[in-house]
Amino acid sequence: MDNWDEIRTAYQVARKGTVSGAADSLGVHHATVIRHIDALEQRLGVKLFQRHARGYTATEAGQDLLQVAQATDDQFTQLAGRIKGQGEGVSGDLVVTSLEMMSDILTPILIGFQTSHPEVRVRFRTGDRVFRLEYGEAHVAIRAGRMPDEPDNVVQPFVTQGMALVASESYVAQHGLPEDIAAFKDHYFVGHDDEKSRAPFAKWMRENIPTNRIVYLASENRHMRDAVLAGAGIGFVQRHLLDRDLGLTEIIAPHEEWETSLWLVTHVDLHRTAKVQAFLTYLKNEIEGLSNA
Repeated sequence: MDNWDEIRTAYQVARKGTVSGAADSLGVHHATVIRHIDALEQRLGVKLFQRHARGYTATEAGQDLLQVAQATDDQFTQLAGRIKGQGEGVSGDLVVTSLEMMSDILTPILIGFQTSHPEVRVRFRTGDRVFRLEYGEAHVAIRAGRMPDEPDNVVQPFVTQGMALVASESYVAQHGLPEDIAAFKDHYFVGHDDEKSRAPFAKWMRENIPTNRIVYLASENRHMRDAVLAGAGIGFVQRHLLDRDLGLTEIIAPHEEWETSLWLVTHVDLHRTAKVQAFLTYLKNEIEGLSNA
């Protein structure tokens, strides 16, 4: 195929479902979109779309073309991300992805970095989906668990995330404190809603707390933390929260098995760029400062 413009036009028509939507996305006149589709169908000898009153729907052949165009578009996105990062100064978008539970630590650091580098726009991404460094979806990722082993990524140890099993003042006032683990059967707990969660503290709770005593479940760490603070039950929070005046009482001494290793991950093509290096240096210095505080 020797005309990428026509394929790209067909891709946008398939995505948007209308000629006008594709034209707006591409910044061209709708007549250009129609001309490209007609020329491509004539060249291939098949109909790529069914025309109807509401717009265009891809045929089976059109779906095949869409898959190829999607893969190609992903490759262009990856290339664009790498080109934007190479040789530039400390400016433009800085995309950082991490666990949601790291937000309270990372947000002040990200704000401080942006303040120090006014030409930077910070984009902080969290969520269940893993953002792909190789596709340019993030410059820096903070990953948990086993050391990531993707061959095109640079991986560095970051910090160990400690957890504490705690109760709030309101919970203690109403229910008291368990004297030992054996007394957990007489108390209420806040847990993770995903029974397959691989988080070490969630696994420990499943193995050591009777299921009928875990009375409040949440799918996000910050929601579990909010429930603990509100007195719903005994539960896990990040260990650094004990340094804040939140009225939390630690129930038992921390277990090493609750800890999670965190890793700094960058793509090899962007690792040495000025922006990424500036942020990594700033991040490490800020984290070291917190550790020494």
